[in-house]
Amino acid sequence: MKKLWKGLAVSGLALTVVTAGSFATSKDTVSAKETKKSQPQNLIVLIGDGMGPAQVSATRYFQQYEKNITHLNLDPYYVGQATTFADRGEDGGTVVSGVVTDSASAGTAFATGHKTYNAGISVSNEDVSKPFASIIEAAEASGKATGLVTTARITHATPAVYASHVRSRDNESAIASQYLTSGVDVLFGGGESFFVTKEEKGKRTDKNLLPEFEAKGYTVVKTAQSLKALSSKNTKALGLFGSSHVAYVPDRTAETPSLAQMTSKALEILSADKNGFVMMIEGGRIDHAGHANDLPTMVQETLDFDAAFKTAIDFAKKQGNTSVIVTADHETGGLSLSRDNIYEMNIDLWDKQKHSSEYLIGSLNDAKTLADVKKIVADNTGINDLSDEEAQLILDGDGSSYNREGGYNAVVSKRLLVGWSGHGHSAVDVGVWAYGPIADKVKGQIDNTQIAKAAAAVIGVDLDKVTAAMQAKYVYPKFKINRDKEVLYPAKALTLALNGKYQASSSIATLSGKGATITVDLGASTAKVNGKAASFTVELDNGTLYLPLAAFNQLTGTTLEWDSLSERIQLK
Repeated sequence: MKKLWKGLAVSGLALTVVTAGSFATSKDTVSAKETKKSQPQNLIVLIGDGMGPAQVSATRYFQQYEKNITHLNLDPYYVGQATTFADRGEDGGTVVSGVVTDSASAGTAFATGHKTYNAGISVSNEDVSKPFASIIEAAEASGKATGLVTTARITHATPAVYASHVRSRDNESAIASQYLTSGVDVLFGGGESFFVTKEEKGKRTDKNLLPEFEAKGYTVVKTAQSLKALSSKNTKALGLFGSSHVAYVPDRTAETPSLAQMTSKALEILSADKNGFVMMIEGGRIDHAGHANDLPTMVQETLDFDAAFKTAIDFAKKQGNTSVIVTADHETGGLSLSRDNIYEMNIDLWDKQKHSSEYLIGSLNDAKTLADVKKIVADNTGINDLSDEEAQLILDGDGSSYNREGGYNAVVSKRLLVGWSGHGHSAVDVGVWAYGPIADKVKGQIDNTQIAKAAAAVIGVDLDKVTAAMQAKYVYPKFKINRDKEVLYPAKALTLALNGKYQASSSIATLSGKGATITVDLGASTAKVNGKAASFTVELDNGTLYLPLAAFNQLTGTTLEWDSLSERIQLK
């Protein structure tokens, strides 16, 4: 070990409290009184995905002890903390409490003001889900410009909750398609694979969406240079800076923009709108580094996010009519700053790693001997005294899906004197930072749903009104596909969602609607419509009756349409 930083142990459960103004001058005071009252009102939401208290602390300590910078740009604007829990839901068929959230449910909460289950993208927690409008969608309805910026795939959960609605976050092709009709003006991030077909090395099975975006007036850019060339005259822009996620900070080339560069260009475009704007900026890969337990990369990603925050806050101060709010969806990795009862951290080693552990996966997987592993570690970290035991741990993998990458990070983390509880999320509260009129509405201990409600109040939009309009158009049912590849829906849940009535005994189920009355013989799996034999499929699965859309068309007397990509029923 080289230099040891003595006398400090920080638990991942401990929230570092920095009161608003702790590092600020008098002119930096985070008071709504200091912002202009004139309309239009702008809103910038920043989400550090996976950025729990320990992640923030680690990044600050790195700056302080390795870069001689005493605080983060975020620090003066700390106003409180938010709970992150989700609704009760299912995980692989097992009912879970929701106490530990994922990005989809947490994002739904702070984007729409409503809780939902893990994996749900801005839909309610029901067998037939209904959409919830986000603050971005409400802003669109009010005539404001809107934007989404992220270092993750633009179709990933956190950006998705602001401008799409699906039962599962994994349906990223549908999310990309819904962006096309969302009206969002600026979309910057990774994820090109969900916009192009498999034949074009993408993920889509239907078509390339990029020509359709261009036909709608979007300028498509894919490099830092083409991003820079955009001007405010480009009122709509789609930036796709990677097939999957944007490269980690230590792995980027000159072709890849930073989060601050994406933020700056988005602000330039959106601020040209005379009606004002709302945008979300996500440091999406803080979370990914946390999942991998890659602390040096996590610190670099958090610094990248902090630099984007500086771009946003500088704009807000200069413009004078902009609220800024920052939070996280959850903490990732269960990070603890110190370990093994040692009151020290090898913080000098945090800056030695050249590339992320993700960058090393290929070479780690190709390694055959302990010597191979030792060379990889030495070349990337400068750690030249790796023991045979440590090298063997890497060669064996850590027993998780991260395999040798996980083993590598376990060994490096022990050298850094930091610990992780695992590769998943934790349930700790996360910080909230704010500037402008929104600051007074999110102080102290809040729930993450309060962020959307405060945002709506500040910019003067009605989330409930926009939600009602969406719910009149779509529902998102659970469904099954039978052996004949026919889509079937849970009869009771969908009947009630369509404002019908459902009654059932042990042998007969009766569905009543404006168009017809359907009687189902549960034992014979046959049905009648207004007393006449029906030709549609009837299936009973574990006590639940399933019927096809044809039955519900007759029940309602309307023509309902099934959108197989977005897995939703269009009501009108």
